[in-house]
Amino acid sequence: MTTSCFDREDGVFRVLVNHEEQYSLWPEWKAIPAGWRDAGVTGDKPTCLAHIEQVWTDMRPASLRRFMAEQEAARSA
Repeated sequence: MTTSCFDREDGVFRVLVNHEEQYSLWPEWKAIPAGWRDAGVTGDKPTCLAHIEQVWTDMRPASLRRFMAEQEAARSA
């Protein structure tokens, strides 16, 4: 049974972010997929996951956060 490169604990990973400000852990050696960009953090899995946990505090997509803020502003006006 083989282990997926995403499940390996001994690999080097990078943190990716997309246009919706959603984060992902990605093996360092794999090409970055379309729609994602390097967030500038590379390291072992625990380091990358700790960074994601620290910066991704609101799981809602950015477009939903903006929409909800606009709705709230409209109600307050």
